[in-house]
Amino acid sequence: MANRLTFHVKKGDTVQVISGNHKGASGKVLAVLPKKSQVLVEGVRIIKKHSRKSQEHPQGAIIEREGPLHISNVKLLEQGETKAKGETKTKTKAKKKK
Repeated sequence: MANRLTFHVKKGDTVQVISGNHKGASGKVLAVLPKKSQVLVEGVRIIKKHSRKSQEHPQGAIIEREGPLHISNVKLLEQGETKAKGETKTKTKAKKKK
């Protein structure tokens, strides 16, 4: 069985950057990248990515998007909706008819 990594933040949580060039910035977690131990935070570490010509961008384009931050550089400020409401996932089995 593969080892599943667990982190202190997950998608939807509000976090604050505690070290690095973007120290003090905060935002919502858009994605967690467990293999690289990184997170994408909304509005933090905006990078410019050059895209090729396509139907959407006939001339090509420079697209701004969030870059990844190491997960150790963020701290949890507020948990996402599912934890805040106290909801938990439960499994129910179908009852057998006699």
